[in-house]
Amino acid sequence: MVNSAINTCPALHNAMWPGLVGKGPDSERPIGLETMLDLTAAAEVDGVRFDGVDLFLSLPHTDIDSSDDDLARLAANIAAKGLRVGSLVAPVWPATGGGSAMGNDEECGRFLTQVKKACQIGRKLRDLKIREYGIVRIDSAASAAEWAKDPETNTQRIAKTFREACSIAEDFGERLAAEGEICWAGMHSWRRNVQLLEMVGRPQTLGFQADMAHTMLFTMGHNAPEDRLLPDGFDWSDSDALAAAYRKIASALRPWTIDFHVAQNDGTVSGAGSHDKTGRHCQPADPNGKLDIVRDAGAWMRGDDGQPTRAFQHICWDGCMFPNSVMLDPKTWQDVLRVMIAVRNAHGWESSGAGPWPASTEPLRALGGA
Repeated sequence: MVNSAINTCPALHNAMWPGLVGKGPDSERPIGLETMLDLTAAAEVDGVRFDGVDLFLSLPHTDIDSSDDDLARLAANIAAKGLRVGSLVAPVWPATGGGSAMGNDEECGRFLTQVKKACQIGRKLRDLKIREYGIVRIDSAASAAEWAKDPETNTQRIAKTFREACSIAEDFGERLAAEGEICWAGMHSWRRNVQLLEMVGRPQTLGFQADMAHTMLFTMGHNAPEDRLLPDGFDWSDSDALAAAYRKIASALRPWTIDFHVAQNDGTVSGAGSHDKTGRHCQPADPNGKLDIVRDAGAWMRGDDGQPTRAFQHICWDGCMFPNSVMLDPKTWQDVLRVMIAVRNAHGWESSGAGPWPASTEPLRALGGA
């Protein structure tokens, strides 16, 4: 089969944590790491496959307390499937052994312990030659509602904890990326994310992880109506207005962005299983999806000058809270891979660079081969 790719950079990854996020006793059963790896490795579009995976360092996938032998077996298994590892999610939340980044000393200590363990794993996977790039992902592990009780004090506390996390990461040669999402304290709006990153003041170590689905919610002002950019009752058919608002958010956060998730969002706020209320990811071709995935990915992957930022060596698909019936359907990952290729072809690069920013791409038509 002929390889139809135009650009080969950045690498294309699939996230493994959608097999766990939103799953559990009050929802559907988790999907094991081996199944997620097999589905990812099997996906192929015109000769192009996923290059790797991003991992969630928590059971029942990857134990944060994995031994060196455990990690060697993990690396060998992933390599055998023709994949490599990129970014890692540190399990910083109380339910996974961590603690609030704005909590008391004991809670912040648990948070930092999980960061240290994740960075240790990151370095070990680099030593095993299965991981050449990627970050360790964190957030504040506390709710926006709790934060709102004392915004300034709580933001200062989160910044202090993040600075301590940066010192830990530097000891292991790692970089951290904080994911902005409407459910996380101090990270629930685009302005608050910028404020927090500036307060931490360690851009060489702490950056931003931009997820297309989550950041779109910032335009709507969920949990931060003072920072909304789209009016109440916004007409979603006004694609140009959405794109302009989205570019404003990206322009503010792009200088900090070192990790990027391609995703789609239907504009609703929801949750499933043990996951807090947040934006709903949906499939690439979902008719209710609000983003033009390829066009809007460019808001993050290209600077204000229109040139690719080359700020990250891989991009990752995130499809949290898909039903298991969708997750286990091989066609899902064919469709995801196809839109990831379209994103890379539009905004990626070869050694000679990328072309001009494309006009409105209507990328979802490509899922039907048109």
